[in-house]
Formats: sequence, C-alpha cells, structure tokens
Amino acid sequence: MKKLTRDEMAKRVAQDIPEGAYVNLGIGVPTLVANHLAADKEIFLHSENGLLGMGPAPAKGEEDDELINAGKQHVTLLTGGAYFHHADSFAMMRGGHLDFCVLGAFQVSAKGDLANWHTGAPDAIPAVGGAMDLAIGAKQVYVMMEHLTKQGESKIAAQCSYPVTGVACVDRIYTDLAMIDVTADGLVVREIFSDIDFAELHKLTGVPLIDGTQAARAA
Repeated sequence: MKKLTRDEMAKRVAQDIPEGAYVNLGIGVPTLVANHLAADKEIFLHSENGLLGMGPAPAKGEEDDELINAGKQHVTLLTGGAYFHHADSFAMMRGGHLDFCVLGAFQVSAKGDLANWHTGAPDAIPAVGGAMDLAIGAKQVYVMMEHLTKQGESKIAAQCSYPVTGVACVDRIYTDLAMIDVTADGLVVREIFSDIDFAELHKLTGVPLIDGTQAARAA
C-alpha cells in the first residue's frame, strides 16, 4: 500500500495555508511544513516559546544556537520577525489571534476530539504543555499523523482512549493515506493519497466516513 512520507504530508498541508495567515506549527512532524511554504506567499509562523516570523530550517553549518523553536530545533527568522516573552506568546494563542495551528496526534475521534500529549508510557512527558491552548485558541486546527499505528490500528477512532487535549477542536486531518474534514455531518474524505479506494480506506479506518472525493474533484 502506497503511503505519503512525512515530508510529502507536510508539503500537502503547506498547500492549504493561505496568504497572510498566522500559523503555529506544533512540535515534531508539523515543523516540516515550514520547509514547503511557497516563497511567494507571505505566511507568519509562530512558535510558542516566543517567535513570530520563522522561516525554514537553516542550512547545515548555519545554525544559531540561540534561535530555536518550541521543540528545540534550529530555525531561521525572516526579515521583520520578532521575539517576545513566553506569556505574550500564550496570550496570542489563547486570545484567538492564530488563524491555523498544525498539530501532531496520537488519536483523533470521529467528533474531532484530539489526544496528542500522553499515551500512558512511563517515559511520556509529564504535562500537556501548549497543545491545549493551541487546540482551543486557534481558529482552525489541522492534524498531521500516520493513519495507522505500528500495530495496524486506526488512529482515527470512535472515541479517544488516550487523555484528551481538546474536545471537538479538530477541523481537518492529514494522514499518509488521506485528507479528512471533521464536519457536523461526520468525517468527510476529501482526498485519498494512497493507491487504495474509498472502500478500503473506510475498512482501515474503522469509523463511519463520507466519500467527498468526487465533490472535491468537481470543484
């Protein structure tokens, strides 16, 4: 079964970020989105540790140890970018000033509940961090994740079995197999990236899905 790589997923997400948007990229895989944003589109990337105006990852050998994102990865800062206090950063997040956030996830429920901070593993992080603020504060919440666990179980579930980060907060799910919108009518499949068809995707996912691929193609 063909699947998108993480970089290919990031590239697909980047295509849906509009000109002029203020966007937070969550720790982990979502940070790859910064490397695929079109150079001719002005998009303002925010990091919860107090940065606005991040650019792509620096070239090897050009890293600045005092310029990192919330995941402690080296980043660049575009002309006009700004540094500010952590508290100001969270005020931006909680105050509804971010148009989009892109988060990783362990699970997303059929109703758009998000679980992305704890699996019960003994070495798991001790607290939720800024993900809860982003999930509730951003105007649009996009999730990037593999469709299946290593054991072959769907990460899209009827209900989250892990601690929930935010309730009914996810608007769109990008996986290595498909793009799915969370709507009032249910989970609507907009695109299938794999070589499988809708019926196979439905079976793998294990929760009710609505086929919206034909409508997307017509548009």
